[in-house]
Amino acid sequence: MDYPQLARVGGVHRAMSSLNLVSPAKLNLFLHITGRRDDGYHLLQTVFQLLDYGDDMEFQRTDNGQISLSPEFEGIKAEDNLIVRAARLLQATTGCPLGAHIHIHKRLPVGGGIGGGSSNAASTLLALNTLWDTGLTISALCELGLQLGADVPVFVTGRTAWAEGVGENLQALDLESYWYVVIHPGCSVSTREIFSHEQLTRNTSPIKIAAFLGQGAGNDCENVVKSLYPEVKNALDWLNQFAPAQLTGTGSCLFARFTDEASAQDVFSKRPATYSGFVARGVNHSPSHTALNLN
Repeated sequence: MDYPQLARVGGVHRAMSSLNLVSPAKLNLFLHITGRRDDGYHLLQTVFQLLDYGDDMEFQRTDNGQISLSPEFEGIKAEDNLIVRAARLLQATTGCPLGAHIHIHKRLPVGGGIGGGSSNAASTLLALNTLWDTGLTISALCELGLQLGADVPVFVTGRTAWAEGVGENLQALDLESYWYVVIHPGCSVSTREIFSHEQLTRNTSPIKIAAFLGQGAGNDCENVVKSLYPEVKNALDWLNQFAPAQLTGTGSCLFARFTDEASAQDVFSKRPATYSGFVARGVNHSPSHTALNLN
């Protein structure tokens, strides 16, 4: 496929040899599964809320054509890592002879349902498209991102969004900025296990954006996750003492919304010692896009 080109991205000059980006987390403010395609992929409706918190990623352009990543991810071969796969996909698509060393300071838990791997892949596409001067448009990068995972395009577009299809049909939303307590109960949830579970609801009636904005909605995966992972159920029960809490995506993380940072920090400070997590603000634009002047 021929991809459209941009001479420069976001005003970043091709002479740049390195970039630092924040690869943001996301929350699914709700998640409905409305059907299933013939290829087995689930059709869904959700709102992806971007956060001002994530992994720190450093990208250094090299001339040897090699892709290296540090530190290594425990239990994941380099060639299977979404970061490396994203870099090599961009190389292969554009014929770029350059390489890169990528260093990541990982804050977002694996299997947490907050988009860590997908966000890392998107940040890699955005950063290397700039450093290598390959010039693909955001639309073209989204096409590449979808080959890596259904959640990658929302991070490539860099907007909080309403999503349908398998998550790739996106409509940007400008939501009021709230503060979120995000709790990780100490376990990792397998997306494949949840989506293949016989008790998963797969026929929820579609809703309109106005209905979500007016009355909210829940997560169709939550009951299955709670039944399989008691740690998640216990954490939800704990957080529900302070504000309505729900699961994000198909992972183990859960969240509650607050109107101000002080209230969120106060609740977070009371968490049991076995829980990790963070407090973050919802943003309508990705910090990666802000850094690259793509907003």
